Amino acid sequence: MRKTVMLALGIVGVVLFYFTFVSAEKAFRSDWRLPGISEEKPAQYRLVLITRELETPFWDQVGAGALEAAGQAGASIEIWGSYGKNQEDFLKKIEIAIDSKVDGILVQGLDTEEFKQLTKVKAAFYGIPIITVANDVPMADSLRRTYVGSNHDLAGRLIARQLLSDMGTEGTVVLLGDSRREHDQQQRLNGIYDVLKHYPGIRTEYAETPDARERIIAATQDLMNRLPDVRAFVAVHANAAEAMIQEIGRRSRVEPYHIYTFDDSPDSLLLLKQGKLDGMFEQSPETMGRIGVNLMIEWLSGRTVPLNTEGYFTDIRLLKAADAR
Repeated sequence: MRKTVMLALGIVGVVLFYFTFVSAEKAFRSDWRLPGISEEKPAQYRLVLITRELETPFWDQVGAGALEAAGQAGASIEIWGSYGKNQEDFLKKIEIAIDSKVDGILVQGLDTEEFKQLTKVKAAFYGIPIITVANDVPMADSLRRTYVGSNHDLAGRLIARQLLSDMGTEGTVVLLGDSRREHDQQQRLNGIYDVLKHYPGIRTEYAETPDARERIIAATQDLMNRLPDVRAFVAVHANAAEAMIQEIGRRSRVEPYHIYTFDDSPDSLLLLKQGKLDGMFEQSPETMGRIGVNLMIEWLSGRTVPLNTEGYFTDIRLLKAADAR
């Protein structure tokens, strides 16, 4: 019995020695690595892009450019926002981003006191840089570092010059704007007025309306009643074009009028192809997202300080009806 126990213990000892030897041999192999260590580097900066128009073609492209640039730079970026221009939700997202102490915020500018307070006071208090994208708010009001997007003053000038080329130097022109009078719309108006003021035969009639469809239709109806000699319409408020054209077409043929918009949505492009619009602007949303992220990283890393406070303008192009057919 004693011999049997001794034999069993000897066998167990041999087995244990074998597995110990194998484990030691694996541990000292040159290609052995400690488990659980990730080779991925943590993101250098945490950024967020915030818009009032989530899942629209324009902002989908802005987001795509921002994601590409962040990926190339080793930064992380999240795209937040609201649907249907819900301002309360939009402002809440900005506040959450500030409270989360992200490294930088790229945001669609909103020319309201609430927006300015968040950027000028709260974001500045935490030292979080703001870059406005596509829609600007003046630096003095928002303390944003810079703006990336279209030159809206230039866009207004180009529209006015095209109108003169199409209509001539005499006639009444309706300019339909948003009652909120946001900064980019004021810039467009400035550009239009600066060109048309040199032509005494041109009369401009400016009207404001909320962006609700029925209000735009009502405003267009009122303008056509009061101005039977109107020859041209410009939707300064970008989203007004489709409803405005619907009301013009309900009352008469659209073709005799010269109609322009600053909106480059799929709906506007269709109206252009149908010949119901004479001109619209094509912007560069993907470039806006890409440049915005790159500038933010340049500022955070100290490579470009300060940024150009006047802004970085992306390409715009006036599309005419003939170009879209």
